[in-house]
Order: sequence, then structure tokens, then C-alpha cells
Amino acid sequence: MSTREFVRVSGLGTLLLLVGACSTSAQQGRKPAPGDVVATVGSVSITLDQIDEKALQEPAGSFGSLKLSQAIYEARRAAADETIGNMLLDQEAKRRGIERTALFEQEITAHAAAVTDADVTAWYQANPQRVQGATIDQVRAPIKSLLTQERIGIAREAYLATLKAKTPVRVMLEPPRQAVRAGNSPAKGSATAPIELIEFADFQCPFCLAASPTVKRVLDAYGDRIHFVYRNYPLQNHPDAKPAAEAAQCANEQGQFWAYHDRLFADPGKLSVAELKKTASDLGLDSARFNACVDEHRYKSVVDADTQAGTEAGVSGTPAFFINGRLLSGAQPFDAFKRLIDEELELKKK
Repeated sequence: MSTREFVRVSGLGTLLLLVGACSTSAQQGRKPAPGDVVATVGSVSITLDQIDEKALQEPAGSFGSLKLSQAIYEARRAAADETIGNMLLDQEAKRRGIERTALFEQEITAHAAAVTDADVTAWYQANPQRVQGATIDQVRAPIKSLLTQERIGIAREAYLATLKAKTPVRVMLEPPRQAVRAGNSPAKGSATAPIELIEFADFQCPFCLAASPTVKRVLDAYGDRIHFVYRNYPLQNHPDAKPAAEAAQCANEQGQFWAYHDRLFADPGKLSVAELKKTASDLGLDSARFNACVDEHRYKSVVDADTQAGTEAGVSGTPAFFINGRLLSGAQPFDAFKRLIDEELELKKK
């Protein structure tokens, strides 16, 4: 597999293959001109025109239901990363006197861990919704290919990081930002923190459940640099999600939102109204007050307002995260959060 073929598959295709999500006013900077420099590798400049030669050839379907502004940015960013990566590899290959393909094989492919049958089986068992009833023998080859591409991608990024340590790289593409307000939603951390992380989630969504440990890791890693806000986005195809969202707001009324939130994600199968009430009782909430709140749907308007705000911001599935207004959709890995957060922290220094 050539580096261009790999990046095309892994950089854009696996955006949809590897990121899970349950599914159903921008603040833009100056519009860039074709001749604008959008990245540099050492002293070499890369213009928007060069990036768009690749980015605007990508099929719209590669970006699912993203807003056009976000899809264009994702295409441009992937093309910029590909161009930068190839430029760094070409420079290193020239320095060593070998072809780029040989360098790729020596420093990337050779360092990617081999995919075993146990790895394939583990992925198959962990992703039943992705295989849609197919037997493991029917999907063994594509799963192995997917895992191989993922591991080569990890090895590639690790090697490029060593090259970037020797050659300064800057990307100046301005990401689209959505105007998403925290309002009075449950939150952790200081409202003056440099990073505001807003999550739109659904208590019945398995991908929100899968993302929960990653969110905790992000909060632990960045501490007081993050203001984390939780907003509701119950999907219509999850009948227990909206009652659960309203119940969590009732727990918030008694100052116990996060304990209740954690309990629901710890046991997502217990979302009937009776179970929602029992969870509140188990946490020591005032049961009479809580039950009355749930029965009268006291916070229906709050949940509806959250959902409307999410839809207006471009949310089409859960979980959806906004990092200083930048959309990160689906149950993304920690490194995806880290990349955006680190970029935002760097911007705050300028």
C-alpha cells in the first residue's frame, strides 16, 4: 500500500468506519484565498490551492451528515496532513538516499503490530452492531484489513512525530466553529477555563456509554484547563432516553446530576421510569421530590431546548462534542480530543 493510498483510506474513510455514533451559527474567520499559505514544513510553504487539489476531489459521502463548512474543513485538514506527511517522508527518504516507499516499509509498516485471529475475534465481539448479523467468517478479512490500517496509521503518526520534532510544522487552516452556549446546563470546572468542552449525549446510546471513559480521561488529563458541559440529545429511536434525560435534570435539581449521570451510564439497561426512581433513591435523593419532578415532566422544556440547540449546531447523532465550538462527532479516541484541545491551547498563547 502506498502512502497516498493509505492516507486516503485511513485519513478519510476510517473517519466513518472507526468512529461510532448513535444517529438520527458558525463563527467564521476571514474566507481564505487560493494563494494563502495554510501550512509550512520547515521553510516550505503549502497554499490553499495545493490543498484543494486533493481536498475538493473527495466524495461528499465521506463526511456523512456534517455541515458543508465542517466537511470542507475536514477534507482540507486531511489533505493538509497527507501533504505534510508525504513531504516529511520525502525529505527523510532523500536524506537517506532511498525511495519513500522503502522508508514507509522500514519505519512504519514494519513497526505496526500484526493483527492476530484473537484481535479479529475481540473486535467482532465488541462491535455486534457494526457487523449486522454476519458471522465472523464472513467478515474476518475486512475486520483484519481495518485493524491493519488502524495500526499502520498509529505507526505512521508516531514516526511522523519524530520527523516533526526535527522539522517545524505549522497548519494555519481556520476550523469552523459553532456558537453553542453552555447556558445553565450541568458543568464541571471553571467557566473561565481556556477550553470549553460541550457534550450532547443520550443515556440510551451505546456509543455515549463507550465514550464515557474517554471523556473522564480527557478531564483527568487536562484538569482545570477544561470547562465541561453536559447537554441532552435524546434520539427518537431510543424511547427511554428522553425520560432518562428529564430524570437526570431532576437529580440536578437536588445537586446530584453527576452522581446520577454516572450511575445511568454504569448500568444503561435500567432506564424504565421505575428504575430511574430507584436509582435516585439508591443515591439518597429526596424520593418524594424526585418522583414528583419525574411524573410532572418538570424539565421537558429543558431537554427539548438542549435538543434544539444541538440540531442547530449540526448535531445529527450522539455523542457529539464541541471543543471551543469545534465539532468532534462520535465515540472518538483520546488522541482525537487531544489533538483539538492542544491546538486550542496553542491558539490561546498567540
